[in-house]
Amino acid sequence: MNIIICGAGKVGFSISKQLSSQGHSVTVIDQSTEDVKRINDTQDVKAIVGRASLPSVLESAGAENTDMIIAVTRNDETNMIVCQLASSLFNISKKIARIRTKDFLEGKWSKIYNKSNIPIDVIISPEKEVAKSLFRRLEAPGALDNVPFVNNKVKMLEIAIEKSCPIINTPLKKLTEKYPNFKANIVGLVRKEKFQFLKKEDMLLEGDNVYLVVSSDQLNEILKAFGHEEKISKKILIIGGGNIGFHLAKMLEENFEGSRVKIIEKDKTRAEEIATELSSAIVINGDALDEEILKEANLEESETVLALTNDDENNIMACVLAEKTGKTKRTIAIVNKSNYSLLQSSLNIDDLVDPRMTTVSRIMEHVHKGTIGTVYSLLDGEYEFIEAKVLEKSELLNKKIKESNLPETVRVGAVVRNKQVIIPRSDFIFEKDDLVVLLASREKLKEIEDIFSIV
Repeated sequence: MNIIICGAGKVGFSISKQLSSQGHSVTVIDQSTEDVKRINDTQDVKAIVGRASLPSVLESAGAENTDMIIAVTRNDETNMIVCQLASSLFNISKKIARIRTKDFLEGKWSKIYNKSNIPIDVIISPEKEVAKSLFRRLEAPGALDNVPFVNNKVKMLEIAIEKSCPIINTPLKKLTEKYPNFKANIVGLVRKEKFQFLKKEDMLLEGDNVYLVVSSDQLNEILKAFGHEEKISKKILIIGGGNIGFHLAKMLEENFEGSRVKIIEKDKTRAEEIATELSSAIVINGDALDEEILKEANLEESETVLALTNDDENNIMACVLAEKTGKTKRTIAIVNKSNYSLLQSSLNIDDLVDPRMTTVSRIMEHVHKGTIGTVYSLLDGEYEFIEAKVLEKSELLNKKIKESNLPETVRVGAVVRNKQVIIPRSDFIFEKDDLVVLLASREKLKEIEDIFSIV
């Protein structure tokens, strides 16, 4: 496909990198000479300097022959104008825009997005997506990540293997012997900062970060098998009352019965604003690094602390302070700089969340061809979890997994058939309309698209 990306920031950079590596023809537009140079120097794409909201700039980027436009500039209005021009002047069929402003997303004003007004096909709200991602983490205590597939029937979990893990040093092929109720597929792991797919003879070691696919109704059983029997936190402290913190607090109020949520927000006006919109959460105006404010928020008794401000350093410091209280609690921090991940273990922070990759994953869902649905990117897009459907003319139809033409760097995690979740083994036979959840390396995504293609 020919794709134009408007915006060369962190999200635009990551998307262009993923799309170009998958064989798409990509052009990036940005007003920043520095950002454009960085893309031209490091990626096999065309990047030009200019205002994406100008027809002449879109034309010079090849808009007349473009299949998709992705508007992820820092300005909502610019992203909206880009999609309008893409439709009205260049007849671009697929238009995706990142929109942050509340007025544009909620209530009566959100009705403007249609063919007659502002023709945006897909709207991505990064703050809402990150809030959903954080909520899912809280839903599965013990897991570093928790991603739903096939209408939440299947989960992808990321779990850190600790010394106390019951299944440590056990070959995968013996797991079902040792644990008859172990209904999950462990499909890959990161060991010593390198990803590797797993085979039946492999075993889990302390320090591994493991990716597995499980039926949602087996979530607690599987977490227990890994040594995690933590209960869902009820006493939650959110540091930062921005859009992410606010949306997360609202979700907790609506879904976690009996939860006690407190928010520390530095800006007085913002603190007052969100206090009126939340029903039970307590909002405290002050600096989260101030000892007196932390006492007022009852930091010591908090079970989970989430640092969600726009300042990476403050988020990390807040989590470090939370750990120093002496009581065991889960700490989660948002960080926008990837190099901070190197400090995670030494600072004893449970989870560092990169909001950029959450946004990228949501956008990538709408790029893949064929019957591919939900997509979740790992390790800066080097690998993707994908949901796809087996059609009547698929190459997989009536074939066993071990006899199929699935590439070596692909692992099938689960299959949903007639609303039932199956954790398949190598002799599993694909049938028409099977919904498949799999993990694939970036270089094999084009093959996966072809296998699950409509054509």
